[in-house]
Amino acid sequence: MIVVYGLLVLSVIICIHELGHYVAARLCGVRVESFSLGMGPILLHKQGKMTDWRLSLFPIGGYCGMKGEQDFKKACELELRHIHADKDSMYGVRPIFRAFIGFAGPLANFLLAILCYSIVALTGYTYYAASTKITLADEVYPELHSAAREAGLQTGDTILSVAGSAVADFSELFSAVAIHPNEDIVVTVDRGGEIVPFTVHTDLDTSTGAGKIGVIADSESVIEREAKRYTFFPALAHGAQETVKTLTLTIKSITLLFKGVKVTEAVSGPARITTMLGSTVKTGFSAGLRTGLAGLLEFVALISVSLFFMNLLPIPILDGSLVLFSLIEALFHTEISPKIKNNVQYVGLALIVALFAIALTSDARYFLRMFHAL
Repeated sequence: MIVVYGLLVLSVIICIHELGHYVAARLCGVRVESFSLGMGPILLHKQGKMTDWRLSLFPIGGYCGMKGEQDFKKACELELRHIHADKDSMYGVRPIFRAFIGFAGPLANFLLAILCYSIVALTGYTYYAASTKITLADEVYPELHSAAREAGLQTGDTILSVAGSAVADFSELFSAVAIHPNEDIVVTVDRGGEIVPFTVHTDLDTSTGAGKIGVIADSESVIEREAKRYTFFPALAHGAQETVKTLTLTIKSITLLFKGVKVTEAVSGPARITTMLGSTVKTGFSAGLRTGLAGLLEFVALISVSLFFMNLLPIPILDGSLVLFSLIEALFHTEISPKIKNNVQYVGLALIVALFAIALTSDARYFLRMFHAL
């Protein structure tokens, strides 16, 4: 059931992305010929006034088929210098409209993330977490390196803040350190009533890209906490802030791929993401409705922000490529030749296939490690 839960949630995320394209296309006068929930063979369909609405066999996302999406390929095959398109087709509308259509899918994911974080802020949730009282990791696991020990921290210290940000429990401490890999950060602790700052040079976890300082939680200091609840408009503002924060962390995590992180371990593929989503649904809701809903929505928001960013990269066959080409045509009042558009698609396809291969390799290693651990 974990896989089923994960597929359903992932399909919703992708379908909202495609719905963004659909709404933008209709607003810009482009005919949407088909819209499918799911991929593969069509199980059910209903022909509407303009769109063939479909339910497809495999519950893995969906698609929005717009008129004339492949007109540049036809023009290339006929060796034409310009794309001849109908007014209600993708290449028949103004370039700025085409850019908006391409941007609307990622934008829908961005708005979904804001909605998810806002709902969490509205409802709140109860959770259990260890306090920020620490034990040096190398005292329990001698093989581990402890940057905290080297900086002067001691077992029994209570960490109050990390890099200027106050931390109230160990999960907040973990998150605060994780975003500062291989950096000098100021860690302020309470040692027997005395407030002492230490400069700690964090380690880089090459398997995740996260920063770490070599401390573990005090197992006897678990406390029950209630996440802050907001009223409607403050909740929306908080949702937007969390979404921007997540986007910033996403961009930072991508840059870490060029700083020694093991790509084949850090990049998650569809199998692992689906399993993680399913596990979040199952374990979260077993702990209570509000806790389960919060965990699920925060995970959905994280994936949605990742889709927003990744789809806007100027890589051919992704939305970012369409947006970039369309903006160039709009700004310079020129048309990029069909041949160039067609050729870059092959480059983009090669990049996506390579990334997909890395992700599948990463998933395979992850599940093999789980299997051997059983």
